[in-house]
Amino acid sequence: MSGDATVVAVRDLRVAYGSIVVLDDIELTVTAGEIVAVTGVNGVGKSTLLSCLAGLRRPASGTVSVLGDRPRDDPAFWRGIALVADQPTWYPGLTVREHLELIRLTHQPLRGWCLPADELIEVFGLSARADASPLDMSSGQRQRLSLAAALARPSRLLLLDEPEQSLDAGFRLELARLLREGYADHGGTVIMATHDQDFAVAADAREVRLSDGMIVSDGASVD
Repeated sequence: MSGDATVVAVRDLRVAYGSIVVLDDIELTVTAGEIVAVTGVNGVGKSTLLSCLAGLRRPASGTVSVLGDRPRDDPAFWRGIALVADQPTWYPGLTVREHLELIRLTHQPLRGWCLPADELIEVFGLSARADASPLDMSSGQRQRLSLAAALARPSRLLLLDEPEQSLDAGFRLELARLLREGYADHGGTVIMATHDQDFAVAADAREVRLSDGMIVSDGASVD
């Protein structure tokens, strides 16, 4: 593919917490429209890699390029990135629908693929809770809302840290289809840390497997 299609380029990345090396010699290139599943046991560095891509953690050495520039925690960078990791802080006075509508309002004009609030509520199975506060919902419902919020406005790169958490098996497959046929098919790129092999297969993801802080496998797709 052409250089213009490169969304993420990581070269010689090394991350350490004091004397403990978490990631070492990481080389990764991801292009537009790809879905990449970063796999490996707990503590292997999956979340740390996503944090580096999001500009929330600076590496000890190496380079990280996201959308053609260095990741940074500022509004201009976040215009093109959507992150679903730890549970967000919800506004206690707003309903599910109002949260989604607020996200869309603050990103006007909407240029690029995204879904309107009512469609997101239906797709993510939140119709019965659309007028409820997120604070009154179950962990699974809040996870669905977090994912819906990421798709409520356009972005070019979606970073997901174990998106399958608290989701039932059936909905995980629906989410995989939405990422594949909705987000990626419209040019968006997904990089997700996951433990769910079936979910990664359903998303037609390319597997990047970590072990001892290093990439030990970078395959065409999960099988």
